[in-house]
Amino acid sequence: MIDFHSHILPGIDDGSDSLEMSLRMLRLEAEQGIKRVVATPHFYPQYDSPDRFLKRRYEAESRLREEISRHPGLPELTVGAEVYFFPHMSHVDALRDLTIAGTEYILIEMPAAPWTSQMYQELERIYINQGLTPIVAHVERYLGPFLDNRVEKQLADLPVLVQSNASFLMNGSRGLRMLRKHQIHLLGSDCHNMTERKPNLGQARQRIIEKLGAESLDWINANGREVLG
Repeated sequence: MIDFHSHILPGIDDGSDSLEMSLRMLRLEAEQGIKRVVATPHFYPQYDSPDRFLKRRYEAESRLREEISRHPGLPELTVGAEVYFFPHMSHVDALRDLTIAGTEYILIEMPAAPWTSQMYQELERIYINQGLTPIVAHVERYLGPFLDNRVEKQLADLPVLVQSNASFLMNGSRGLRMLRKHQIHLLGSDCHNMTERKPNLGQARQRIIEKLGAESLDWINANGREVLG
């Protein structure tokens, strides 16, 4: 299984603050049967430039890969970014540098506020203008009183994929219903540390099997393999 959303690179954002913590997080991922972890550090365009971010990410990734090589049995590491939505991002050439492992997929964090029609259109333009498929990060954060219940349908009508955090499937039934309807395509732990936000994708896997059957898990895994190629 692939963890498609993690903050496991050391010292680059509000996730892991050290190599030691990153290794502990990776060990816990391995214990839960996770074979591949996508590191998606935050990229905030209002605070950082793509060049500075990519330099910092490369340094953190290099340190972690060197340490991983000394510890057999850890999950394979893949890097991307969690790119915070900004207006007209579909016209920014550097967007391609922030994709997941150089693929045609990019993880987008949407604002925690009502989405305008222009925001939905911008997600579509990322696909049209750049040929990139947005992956909407932790969709559960956008379902609630500040939005309406059409979010799932609106996203289903767009050329996007939808990522859910493991906790959404473990708490309540809405996440399971969305997964059953194929309105969730990828799963992530969104892990940040080893305390209140530690890797937990293994628990979600068990709940999927118990409530929806192994076929749903197989579908999620197939989506992940297709994204990473």
